[in-house]
Amino acid sequence: MVLNYSFFRNVPSTYSGAMRTAIAGLAALAVAMGVGRFAFTPLLPMMQGDAGVSLAQGGYLAAANYIGYLAGALWAMRPARADVAIRISLLTIAVATLAMGVTHGMPAWIWWRTVAGVASAWALVQVSSWCLQELAALGKSELGGVVFSGVGWGIALAGALCLALMAAGANSSQAWIALGTVSLLAGAVLWPIVARRDAAPAAGNGLSWTAEAIRLVLCYGVFGFGYIIPATFVPVMARDIIADPLVFGWAWPIFGTTAALSTLFIVRRDNRRVWAIAALVMAGGVAAPMVVPGIAGVVGSALLVGGTFMVITMAGMQEARQVGGPALMAAMTAAFATGQIAGPLAVSALVHLRGGMSAALSIAAVSLILSALALGWKERPCPT
Repeated sequence: MVLNYSFFRNVPSTYSGAMRTAIAGLAALAVAMGVGRFAFTPLLPMMQGDAGVSLAQGGYLAAANYIGYLAGALWAMRPARADVAIRISLLTIAVATLAMGVTHGMPAWIWWRTVAGVASAWALVQVSSWCLQELAALGKSELGGVVFSGVGWGIALAGALCLALMAAGANSSQAWIALGTVSLLAGAVLWPIVARRDAAPAAGNGLSWTAEAIRLVLCYGVFGFGYIIPATFVPVMARDIIADPLVFGWAWPIFGTTAALSTLFIVRRDNRRVWAIAALVMAGGVAAPMVVPGIAGVVGSALLVGGTFMVITMAGMQEARQVGGPALMAAMTAAFATGQIAGPLAVSALVHLRGGMSAALSIAAVSLILSALALGWKERPCPT
């Protein structure tokens, strides 16, 4: 992976149609993924402290979101108007996030996290397909990194907001309401922008299950399983080492900022090679808390996993678009969701059996290494 400083030479074209499309996609993914999918991660330590949520219950809430994410990805395999799909999904995420702050108890929380998962997957597939198609038509495919950096910026901003609220003595309910309000405002800003865009369907009419498509789907599913364990439990691991929220709370903003910057600096000459190398680096990040003691291992995990998970997402979606189109993008997202469902459930089971995270982290790291080997080094240049 080579650093791409040429990105900054594109800044003078900020007001072009391509950059406007990229920024709209960035903002939409920041809400869809940074809040709808990942806000639970920095909020879990807060919910443990003031709502009595156990680590096992945290695993169940995470799994509920991933089950919804799987349902949303399967739904996204059907043709849909991109403008309608994006607008509805962003509104749903805002409402579900607000509801987490005004309802109480596991049944209600499981329901709202499931709803948010459905909307997040739908938004990811629709926004990714729409933006990549628009940018390719404008000859600005390199701005895809701007679009996918939105996930990292959303994670970083959600984490920073939770950190600030913890420092101010706010509880988890207030944090959910704050994030829901921000999401609602962002959706309101994006609503007319998305409405003016191409309303063509963002998903294809079907998927040809070739050997290549199956391999990509399986490897992307392993990616979902491999990364989700540290992605969900990094702040919890940090909290177990350092009780001060002003210290352990930085783990998640670091994760998100690294994820956002990573997509801007990667030259995507070969999607598959980038994906395989990133999977190996991620495996090292997953194993870091077991190898490096103390907070250094947790921060190392946040940097390595955060610095690669959006690179794999970007390379995987680009590869899917080339091999099988939007339908394959949705199928890979569904496989990713399946891996994410298995991850938190594995943590809950192994924590109960082993009393710690080491076994789950080991399985995740080995899985990522095997997926990198399965991808191989087949050349498939990125679109220009």
